[in-house]
Amino acid sequence: MKKLKILALAFTVGAIAIFIAADHVDAPGVGGSNADIADFFAFEPQTGSSNTVFVVDLQSNVLPDLTYGEFAEDVLVEINIDLDGDLVEDRVIQAIPRDGTMYFFGPFEPNATGLNSTINTDAALGSVEISSTTAITTTTDSGVSLFAGPRQDPFYFDFVRFNQVINPSMDDNSGFNVPGNDTFDGANTLSIVVEVPNSLLGTPSATNVIGVPVYKTWVTTNRKQ
Repeated sequence: MKKLKILALAFTVGAIAIFIAADHVDAPGVGGSNADIADFFAFEPQTGSSNTVFVVDLQSNVLPDLTYGEFAEDVLVEINIDLDGDLVEDRVIQAIPRDGTMYFFGPFEPNATGLNSTINTDAALGSVEISSTTAITTTTDSGVSLFAGPRQDPFYFDFVRFNQVINPSMDDNSGFNVPGNDTFDGANTLSIVVEVPNSLLGTPSATNVIGVPVYKTWVTTNRKQ
């Protein structure tokens, strides 16, 4: 999802700042940067769990032969959660780094939706030291688990073969190979992971195509201008 956001930020120093943002590699202003959303995952950690896990992967071109990427302190990541199916965020979870620590806020009902957002420092969710080669996680007293740091890109895609399939030749038109080659094997991303009890998210009234209640969720990044 590509999105432009303007953020009035009041964080640690109480200053007001303006942010704009977009996401994914096709956004020319952020492609390949640490504001570039590679992938977003939301799932139950196991069947029947009363928790939900959100995973945001940024900057998918952090190659293994390069120094691990770093989160930018002028980039706010916001997980948006729609409870009633109108595709407007009813709850948000925010993450922003400061001095080697990732700070989380929410879930809370935002004062503004869409292009505008404000960090709610009164809704601190927890914090975790940003990992390097060794994963560091923390679990709060409210049952929230947090992680931030580099991870191997989980996205499996035979990009070379994909291009050959969509541009077939007379000699090569047999479709995808099984199992194929993972073009992104060994590449890294910057991951932000938060596991939250559903009781903190609220009860969804939205349903999927088979009538099961679901959270409708998306993520945005916001860069300070």
